[in-house]
Order: sequence, then structure tokens, then C-alpha cells
Amino acid sequence: MSTTPANQPGQLPLPASLVNIPHLITAYYSLHPDPAIPAQRVAFGTSGHRGSSFSSSFNDDHIAAITQAIVEYRASQHTLGPLFLAKDTHALSEPAFTTALEVLAANGIEVMIDEQLGYTPTPVLSHAILTHNQNPKLHRADGIVITPSHNPPEDGGFKYNPPSGGPADTSATKWIENRANELIADGLKDVKRIPYFRAFSADRTYRHDYITAYVNDLGSVIDFETLRGTPLKLAVDPLGGAGVHYWPRIAEQYKLPIEILNPNVDPTFRFMTCDWDGRIRMDCSSPYAMASMIANKSKYDVAFAADTDHDRHGIVTRTTGLLNPNHYLAVCIQYLFTHRPDWSEKVGIGKTLVSSSIINRVAKGLNRPMLEVPVGFKWFVDGLIDGTLGFVGEESAGATFLRRNAQVWTTDKDGLIPGLLSAEMTARTGRDPGELYRDLTQRYGDPTYQRIDAAATKEQKAKLGKLSPSQVTAKELAGEPITAILTEAPGNHAPIGGLKVATENGWFAARPSGTEDVYKIYAESFKGETHLKQIQTEAQHLVNIAIA
Repeated sequence: MSTTPANQPGQLPLPASLVNIPHLITAYYSLHPDPAIPAQRVAFGTSGHRGSSFSSSFNDDHIAAITQAIVEYRASQHTLGPLFLAKDTHALSEPAFTTALEVLAANGIEVMIDEQLGYTPTPVLSHAILTHNQNPKLHRADGIVITPSHNPPEDGGFKYNPPSGGPADTSATKWIENRANELIADGLKDVKRIPYFRAFSADRTYRHDYITAYVNDLGSVIDFETLRGTPLKLAVDPLGGAGVHYWPRIAEQYKLPIEILNPNVDPTFRFMTCDWDGRIRMDCSSPYAMASMIANKSKYDVAFAADTDHDRHGIVTRTTGLLNPNHYLAVCIQYLFTHRPDWSEKVGIGKTLVSSSIINRVAKGLNRPMLEVPVGFKWFVDGLIDGTLGFVGEESAGATFLRRNAQVWTTDKDGLIPGLLSAEMTARTGRDPGELYRDLTQRYGDPTYQRIDAAATKEQKAKLGKLSPSQVTAKELAGEPITAILTEAPGNHAPIGGLKVATENGWFAARPSGTEDVYKIYAESFKGETHLKQIQTEAQHLVNIAIA
């Protein structure tokens, strides 16, 4: 009996496995969600609404309803300035852009679209919003980013960024989600819409030069003088994403010796090596998705990549290969807080609760304040705007940092500047980020970090999300006394939607998945692989007792 060949992790996808783009676009317009089916309703997670047209979870109806809801929400917030509209290179982003513009224009919204109708990275949109809102005489601007981040080619995504420039908070997303579902259930009767050709040529639809505004300002956040005339061999792979036209401009303007490894856009993403499960993801932190760059690590001193909307980064060095995201966050913190003389001694560091504890140790060594928050970049927005947080990052390779003069740069993740910073620090220190991380481990210890999934029913996941510390009766974890049991983040006392248990040399955190019947266990040990496995085993036992 013959079997169909399957995609292999770290290998290029088989042609037969590639998404059929015409079918995908046809499904976007021809399939309609059933409001009675939960999986087909609008649902905003930490990164907006995501889905696929094939499963009736990301279709024309969804985008029309969400856009109308955003129009009504921004009116309720007296946001009267322009709305910056961005899209990435996923196939569904183009029709979603068309739908959104038709609704925005019909509602008389001032819309800023790319002057070349090109692609716009998430951080570029954040930068545009913040730049506009610096002028107090102008009405406040906000934005929409059409992207499912690094998700597979058949997926689409839709995010709202308020005037703060960063991800919308839960109160905003829940309002938009509820209103959009009402509109769909009511047959879209209250959705205003005009044909695309009219929307495109409407009096309040403007062309905006996103690339020039962002690229011209990069010198305020990266020290390009350090890179002038550098002998370093640098490379970048945009992974077919929204920054594909940005990197040539950056290289030309700042005279950087950067080789652009893949300057092409292909909505099937057939040039990507497959992820751990054989699916295509533009995940620049995955050793499987980054296999081709890792294989060529010896060709360059430093190479970097960004995901499809360029809000995440991946760093590959000659000495180390692909850096673990947590490791590079620690390196960035050590470098920035010792090479940004205009940052005051009070400027601190922000991290998510499930990021590596080596970041805490580096922060303590630098004598800098630490803000530890639940998962979600929205928690960092206020600290970036007021300048109290110099660097913020999360374990999934998302980060941003202040300008060299300690003013805000972006309030959303920026995947371009960590790559450029890796070149800056290598040129200045003579050591690449992998070598710099080894220096940190000699001082602070060498942690082993891993995330695994464990099965859980919907009822058990609900219990996990509502645990209290008193429900955990254990006194030890993997042979060490428990020093902390947390269900709230220490930085802002916001619920973490799960549990974190810590000892002197290790910790674990457990959070329910929002999409699958599993909970995620993040764990770390400073005593090695065997100790990590012991933490993971005991963590699963401890959590299962608590949620039984």
C-alpha cells in the first residue's frame, strides 16, 4: 500500500503540499461564517483575529464586520485623526486590505496607505502612529495591521493598534470582537461599504511614504557610525515578508555590507524550509524554519531574519548558529545598557513572565529595575512611551527598545532593529552575539529552557486559568525549596492566566492554550538537562493535581 510523501522538518516543502492560492482567495469571498459555530466567529487573541478562509474563520464577512466595528470604536474614543493601514505578504492580506479600505472609505475615515501599495511591517505602522501623534495640534491617529504573523501561508490576521501605537488592550479588543459578531449575526446590515475603485480614489484616502519615514529615522535608534567601513560580512533574509523592500533601502542609505538572501515574495512561501511538524511557518526563531540560514552560518559574521510582518527577529552567527531568543534578549540588554550613555540610570527592563531568568540575573548585575508581566506586548506600552523601560522583550523573539536619546521608538515589536543591533554590537565589541552570550553564562550561569505541551480538557484549562497560590501545596520542586508561587505577574499584579512556581535554580510556568486542548509548560533550569526534565515531570504532576 503506497503512502503520500510528507513534508520533512528542515527541508523544502513538496510541491503538492503548497497552498492553492486561487482556491484560498475564492474561499475568502465565497464562504460565509455561521455565527452559531464558535470557530467561525470573530475572536481576538493577544495578536488580533486570525483564521483561514478555508475554515470560514477569515473571510470577507469577518473583515468587513471587524473594520466597521473599529470605525465605531475609534469614534467612541474620539480618535479623529488618520488611520494607518498596513498589510504583510500573506495571500489573504491583499483581499482583506481591499475589504478594509472599502469599509473605511465608506465611513469617511482618513486612511493612509503605502504610496506604492506595497507591504508595511508592524513596527513601521507603530512608528508612523507615534510620529503623527507627537504633534499635539493634530487629531490622534491609530492603525490596522493585516497579518497573521509567522503563521502558515493559508492563514490571515487582522490587528488594531490604538493611538498608543502598540497592541490594543483587552477592553478594546473585546468591544471590537463583540460588535463585529453582532454585525455578522445581523447580516452586515449596518456595515457601510463602497466599491474598491471608489475607496481607492476617495478624497480621504492618502498615499504615505512609510519606507522613507522609517528608514530615515533608524539612525536615532542604531549607531550606524560604528558600522561605517566595517569589514563584517552581514546578511539578512526577509523570509518573503513585509520588510522585503526595506532592507535594500537600509543597506543603501547607511552603506552597510548586507547581502539580501531572498528578495522575492511568493504567497506559497515555497522557499521556506518546513517547521517541526512539516508545515510552513515563517518563524525566525525555529531551527527548522531557519535551516537554510543555519547551514550557511560560516559564510557570514552575523546574519539575521524577520518573520512575515517583521515584528520578530532571528539571529544566526558564525560561532553559534541560531541563537535561542531568550539568549539574544539577554545579550541585547547587556549591550544596550552599557552602550547607550544618554539612557538614565533609572531606565529599566521589561520581560514576560515566561522569558528566561538569565534576563533577571543580567538586570540585577546592571542594577536596573525589572518589570515582569504576563504574556502580551500590550503590557510594555506605557513604560516605552514614558521612557521608564529601555528594552522590552518576550520569549518568542519579539522586542523593541528606546532611541539612543531615550525617547520612544515603537510600542509594538520591531524585528528589524534587533538584527541591525546584532551588527552594531559585533562591530563595536569584536565579538558576535553568540560569543557575548557565552560571556554572560560564565558570569550568571548557563540555563536550559524548553516549552512542552500537556493534554487538558476545556474544564481543566478553565481551572488552570483561575488557580490561586493556595491550591499548590507542594513545598519543593525538583529537590529545591519553592521560593515563589505566582498567579499574578510581579511587575503589575495582572493575572497570568495560569501558574508559575520558582526555586533558586529553576522554575516552571503553566498556561492553558487558547486554540488547543493542551496547556503549555515553560520550564528552565540552571543545573542542566536532567534537572530540567525533573522540573517538567513534577510540574505536570503538580498542575494535574491542582486542576483535577
